[in-house]
Parts: sequence; structure tokens; C-alpha cells
Amino acid sequence: MDLTFLEKDYTLPGTFFYLFVVFSIIIFLRYVIMSGLYQRLIYDRLSSLNPKRIISPKYPKTQRRREVIWSGISSLLFGFIGVLMIMAWQRGYTAIYVDWQAYPMWYIPISFVSALFIHETYYYWIHRWLHHPKIYKYIHKVHHDSISTSVWTSFSFHPIESILQAIIIPLIVLIVPMHLAVLLLILIIMTVSAIINHAGVEIYPASWRANNVMKWIIGSTHHDLHHRRFTKNFGLYFTFWDIWMETESDEFDERWERIGK
Repeated sequence: MDLTFLEKDYTLPGTFFYLFVVFSIIIFLRYVIMSGLYQRLIYDRLSSLNPKRIISPKYPKTQRRREVIWSGISSLLFGFIGVLMIMAWQRGYTAIYVDWQAYPMWYIPISFVSALFIHETYYYWIHRWLHHPKIYKYIHKVHHDSISTSVWTSFSFHPIESILQAIIIPLIVLIVPMHLAVLLLILIIMTVSAIINHAGVEIYPASWRANNVMKWIIGSTHHDLHHRRFTKNFGLYFTFWDIWMETESDEFDERWERIGK
């Protein structure tokens, strides 16, 4: 992996701005390309093969344009925070490492699972806070304006929520030693999971609800209920906080059975 670009001094205005623009463009293009491919290859195909798996069949024509605009703003903020994380890494403030020998190989999955658990916990509670009546209408409503979700909803946030979404990863790498490859994997999972959960089509097989491991993973059916009911299903990747705090929708099992038949 070529990491020579990390040797530049990004405290200089020119190099900082350059990396900020590059990161923002990459993040936005990743969102557009992955969302577009998912829509074409998964949603459109399942619409004809198994219509029962379509959770959100229709949404207003103006919704996509609004979501892409908000997502563009989110990409700028994600890019900015990404540059700050690079600067923190350069100065040794993070626990990111690139030498595979720095920690035992058995630590790799531990760091991965630990980061996902911390992220899930942070997201669940910050998400519930965003639904407080005094907070919701100013920040989180932007995301919930998409009642019928789509692949384009995944990055559609108010700027303050975008910052809240983004800062947890830099905070995690300040305290959890993590190989750069693990960090990149987590960033990919964040994007893919957001698209899957908002796409409006359930891709996970019905049998997953009977599997002791897979049943904890959130999909489109689970998250769509959150956009429609607002007070249930606050999780990001997994259902365990919703189950522990009794905030999982009573409709979930019924809807899952219906699409799985």
C-alpha cells in the first residue's frame, strides 16, 4: 500500500485544501457509484424477481435530488474530518498502525469487533438523543424527511448530524489500536451497511432470523420501520441495543415473515 501521500505536511493551507477536496470527491463518488449500482443490480432486479422483498416501492420524485444535495454536503464534512484524522495520525495522536507485526494477529479481529461495538453503542444513544422533540426538528428531521427510503438516503443528513456521524471513528482510533486495513474495512462497511439499510429492499434471506448469529444484523426491513414509526429500531449495524432497551418494533417479526414467504 502506497502511503507516501501521508508524508506531506497537511497543516499548510495548500496541501490541506488539496487533500480535503480529494477526500470529499472520493467519498461523494463512492456514495454515488455504490448507491447507483445497488439500485440497478439489487433493487431493480428484485423488483421483478420477488416483489415481496421491496420495502419502499415508491418515493417522491423530488426526494432523490434533495438527498443527493444533502449527501454532497455530508461528503464535504466527512472529507474535512478525514483530513483532520490524517493530521492526528501524522503527529502520533492516534493508535493506527501499519506494521502487521506491531500486534499479534489474533488482535486484528478483536480490534475490529471492539470498534464496531463502540460505534454501535455510540450511534444507538446519539440516535435516540436526536429524536428528542427539542432536537429532532432542527437536525434529524432532514434525514427523516425520507419516509420512504432509497439508496440515496444513506448519506442524507443535516450538517450537524453528519459531524456527529463522522467524529466517532477518529475518537475510536484515538483509544483502540487498529491496523490501517481494519480501519479501511470499517469505513467500507459503514457505507455498504448504510446503503443496504436504506435501500428499501430486503436482501437477507428469511432463514437469518433463525440463525443465532445473523439474526442480530440489521437490514432494510428493520430500518425502514424506524423511518415509518420514528420511535423504534434505533440501531446501526446490530439489533442488540434495541432488544436490550426494548425499542425494537413489535411489527418487525410480522413484516419479516411476510417478505420471507
